[in-house]
Amino acid sequence: MKYLATFTLAPILCFAVQDLGSEYGGMDWLTYGYAAWPMMIGPVLMLLLFIKNREIIRDPSRGANFSQTIKVASFLYLIPNVFAAIGYSWLAAISVLSILTILVADWRLKKQARA
Repeated sequence: MKYLATFTLAPILCFAVQDLGSEYGGMDWLTYGYAAWPMMIGPVLMLLLFIKNREIIRDPSRGANFSQTIKVASFLYLIPNVFAAIGYSWLAAISVLSILTILVADWRLKKQARA
């Protein structure tokens, strides 16, 4: 859970620092890339974490909290990464595919566990 929290909160903190630093601090070196790249890398790292812990997700008694948390965190990154793919860099499409993989694979793992 601590890795998931790090992958979720680090891009948000980069956005906060970029916004405050460039607007009020006069730091011109804090570009949008400073905030966009962590936002695009976060879902890929979440996918690796999801793959690593897929056995926990299959067992509903042990992995219900992790499964629900990673789905919510990945869904929250879906809309900003779609906009990043359209307006900033097409590499964000990899992040969008990672998010969709997490959402669909979690549903499939739960479906297989019930059967």
